[in-house]
Amino acid sequence: MPKLWSKTLKIFLPIAIGILLVIYSYSRFSQEQLDEIRIHFIEAKYGYVLLSVLFGTLSTVVRAYRWTFLAKPLGYRPTFTNSFLALNCAYLLNLAIPRGGEVSRAVLLDKYEGIPFQKGFGTIITERIVDLIFLLGFTLAATFIKAEVLFDYFLQIIPIKKLSTLAIIGGAGILILWLILRNTKGKIIGKIKNFLNGLKEGIWSISKMENKWSFLFHSCLIWILYVAAFYSCIFAFEQTENIALSTMLLAFVAGSFAVAFTNSGFGSYPLFVAGILSLFGVAQTSGTAFGWITWSSNMFSILILGVVSFILFPILNRKEK
Repeated sequence: MPKLWSKTLKIFLPIAIGILLVIYSYSRFSQEQLDEIRIHFIEAKYGYVLLSVLFGTLSTVVRAYRWTFLAKPLGYRPTFTNSFLALNCAYLLNLAIPRGGEVSRAVLLDKYEGIPFQKGFGTIITERIVDLIFLLGFTLAATFIKAEVLFDYFLQIIPIKKLSTLAIIGGAGILILWLILRNTKGKIIGKIKNFLNGLKEGIWSISKMENKWSFLFHSCLIWILYVAAFYSCIFAFEQTENIALSTMLLAFVAGSFAVAFTNSGFGSYPLFVAGILSLFGVAQTSGTAFGWITWSSNMFSILILGVVSFILFPILNRKEK
């Protein structure tokens, strides 16, 4: 029963938090403002939204191709098709279970490409580390442009003291775990060490790549497409089409953090983005409509591609066999 409760909480707690954020976001608006948001949805230029979806899909294509660079140093040559399908399935599962997609992606690659789970999962962690570096790079760029605005905003919504406390506790926990693994022997400990060694091999596969510069190029291209997808939606609304590039970059960073640290940004993405845009003169109603259309169009694309990929995965691989 405790395991069942734990799994249930992992699935439904983030969704519940997202619902609460949605309720909180809309409870601030009067009926007139809610009608204004509805009008924004009706009058939006959806051609730009479709262009945003196209850029987002292209980023997934590039990401799937980039991952093959990480698998080759480990002695595996996965097909691009399976890499693309596994990535779409992972994105879909992440909508329901935070970070569950990474595990499912490694499982699918193990099943259909024969890449051991721990090694495949290690390469996926490598991808996440690279993504974090790029996100921090954009954050630094945004901070350099308008540091005081960004810091004031995040200080209002993030409990810095609590995060610092959790970081200290987490660091101490990792140190204790490392000491236990280093000085303890046993069957279970041996399995854990083998698992961690596999992760280490996957993470360090980037240093063994023959095409490091190609990997870097594709990493840059992925994030350029991310920005292009976000920037395209700016032109879907008259209220946002003339905002400065620096403002767009700040809103993009806020939205990226919402997706990275919550359940795919459900509830938090529109709230964060609207909060940033409001600091630069964009009405909360316009910013909220923009955030929801940007987020929901991306999620709709993930839903369609994910479902199709789940269906095609066994069919295409059965034909190959």
